[in-house]
Amino acid sequence: MSPRTPTLPWPLVALFTAGYLAAYLLPTTVGRLDAALPLTATEAGAVGSALLLGSATAGFTLAAQVERFGPRRLARAGLLLAAAGYGTAALTTSLPAVVAGAVLGGFGSGTATAVAAAGIAAQRDPHRVSTTGLLGVSALAGALYLTIPHLGPGHGVPLAALAVTALLTLSAAGRLTTAVAAAPTGGERGPLPHRRSGLVLAATLLLWSLAQNSLWGVSGRIGTTQAGLTEVTVGAVFAAALGAGLLGVIGAGALGVRLGRALPIGGGTALIAGCIALSASATDLTTFATGEIAWNVLYPVVLSYLIGLAASLDPRGRWAVLVGSASSLGTAAGPLTGSLLSAHAGFPAMGAILAVGLLLIAAPMTAVALRTTTATTEHARYRDRDRTATEQPEYRPAA
Repeated sequence: MSPRTPTLPWPLVALFTAGYLAAYLLPTTVGRLDAALPLTATEAGAVGSALLLGSATAGFTLAAQVERFGPRRLARAGLLLAAAGYGTAALTTSLPAVVAGAVLGGFGSGTATAVAAAGIAAQRDPHRVSTTGLLGVSALAGALYLTIPHLGPGHGVPLAALAVTALLTLSAAGRLTTAVAAAPTGGERGPLPHRRSGLVLAATLLLWSLAQNSLWGVSGRIGTTQAGLTEVTVGAVFAAALGAGLLGVIGAGALGVRLGRALPIGGGTALIAGCIALSASATDLTTFATGEIAWNVLYPVVLSYLIGLAASLDPRGRWAVLVGSASSLGTAAGPLTGSLLSAHAGFPAMGAILAVGLLLIAAPMTAVALRTTTATTEHARYRDRDRTATEQPEYRPAA
């Protein structure tokens, strides 16, 4: 096997997919909580935010603990927590139990994501692994958006899908072996490198994710109430959007970092701002589908470069986990923020506010990407030096 094309760590890809799926299913989860339980739209958004806050809490708690506990043990624990939490929330109509189950499930998802993020940072080509993970979660979420409307009403179907996915990923967690532990350990007790860039990236990615998920959390309601579409039609639009997103991720994976990270991050964020404004103002199928599909093409592309940028700041994956947790925190606040903005200002004004916010944070994000070119080169050289003797066996699944 050529060193230019190392074997993909598929257990990490599977874990990444399971960890990110809850955020991708957010519109249908929040929409069904609103429709099936005695909750207002804002209260349903708050439950969605609580779920994702649990995920962010796990990331912040475990940022420097993956090596200590071991990736395989931690991944299994997270997946079991996710299955138990989401399963409990799916099987009950008691509001306290639904909320508690959602938060517990979110913590489990966040644990799986933390292990995946640390492992991706330890890879020779983090961008390649993250784009493959985004392909997996986009494809799975798209299939679920086509399937869930035909499985009956109620809030339990999307939550049950999350629980089943976590259980099915347990076998992959058992094959993680040394994929995460392969990160360099020479500076194990040292301080976080590139602290200023990492803090700026964490703060801006929090706001970036907040804007994305403020819209994503209410997209289902925009389609059904403002654009007058049925749940089946909205689900089909989401599935088409996520399918188109696969093309974007494939393109990002093929392009790699040939153009650097600054242009995809800065230019892509500016284009996303326009898509959000268009989608939030939709009053018919054509405008709604155009905005959602264009947005979902760009979102995973920019996210893949942001994940790669965070991974380049620290080969041990600490910035990758911390920045990912900041993103989860923004994601967690998204449903409630979107619900509040849309309730008080309407969907079009909400979209305009989010678009302006994205344009304002595009500049500092781009600046961080420009500053880290040298850091990325040093990271790759350092990691390659420590892996010379153990190249391929480190990343193959255990027999």
